[in-house]
Parts: sequence; C-alpha cells; structure tokens
Amino acid sequence: MHPASVAAEGVGWSGASPLLPQPGEIIIGLIAFAVLYWLYAKKVVPRLEQLYAERAAAIEGGMKQAEEAKAQANAALEQYQAQLHEARTEANRIREDARAQGAQIVADMRGQAQAEAGRITETAKKQIDAERQSAVVSLRADVGSLSTELASRIVGESLHDEARQKGIIDRFLAELESGQIQPEKVGAVESSQALADAAPEGQ
Repeated sequence: MHPASVAAEGVGWSGASPLLPQPGEIIIGLIAFAVLYWLYAKKVVPRLEQLYAERAAAIEGGMKQAEEAKAQANAALEQYQAQLHEARTEANRIREDARAQGAQIVADMRGQAQAEAGRITETAKKQIDAERQSAVVSLRADVGSLSTELASRIVGESLHDEARQKGIIDRFLAELESGQIQPEKVGAVESSQALADAAPEGQ
C-alpha cells in the first residue's frame, strides 16, 4: 500500500460516525467563533451600549423636561391663583373703602345740612325776634301815642309830657299784658286813667 494513502487513511477519527465533524472543521469553527466574538465584543456591543445609553438619556431627558414643564405649569398655576386671590382681596378692599367713603360723605353732607339748617333756623329766629321786638316797640309807641292823643282830647289838655306819658303807657301795657284790660275796653280804661291822672293837677 502507498504510504501517502496510509497516512491519509490515518487522518480523522477511527471508526467515527459520519455525523461527527472532523477535527479540522472543529478548529476552523472555533477560529471563526473567536473572530466573530471579538468583532461582536469590540464593535457591536459598544455600539449597542452607546445606542442604549443615548436612548436612555433621551428618555430620561424627556422625562426630566416633562417634569420641569409640569413644575413650571404648577408654579404658573400657583402664581395665577395667588394673583387671583390678591386681585379679589384688593377688589374687596376697594369696595369696602368705597363703602366707607360713601358713608363718610353721606355723614358729612348730613352734618353740613344739619349745621346749615341750624344756622338758617337760628338766623330766622333772631330775625323773627328782632322783627317782633321792633314790632312791639313800634306798637308800644303807636299805642302810647294814640292813647295819649285820645286822653288829651278827652281831658282837654296836653299829656305830651315825657315822664307822664311814659308812666301812662307802661302801666297801660302792663295791665293789657296781664289780662286785666280787654282790648275792646282799652279806650275806656285809658280815658279813665287819664282823667284820674289829670284830676289832681286841676286841683
């Protein structure tokens, strides 16, 4: 037998099953697996980890942005509510101030009106008193003058003496005010008084 053929026949598994790979195939497979594993570990896995990290960062960034947006929205809502509460409080304060100022204005106007009414009433009272006093003085003078004139005509002499005339007038008016002399009897009483005062002088 040829030595080469013998050597060729000695290569491989003795009595091996046709399903089992040859040793050369196993070595080639291991080398190929090592190369693939190296490529996968050096190229594929880092790239996948980078993509995963970027994706996770993007997701975390989106969540963070969402949380920040939510926080800003909550802050804006709280600020709006605070401003609304402040505006309502200010509106209530302005309304209360307006009500108080209105009440004060009404009270001031009422006080001014009462003071003005009191002043007008006092002025009118003083004017009425002055006019009454003037009327009394004028009436007293007129009544005294008429009474004196009437008594002078009855007695037949002049009673224009100032002291005598003043005494007669005062006594007549006092009796008239006290009710001792009725208005319809004034002439008779005055005439009688004038005669009584004139009688001693004639004697």
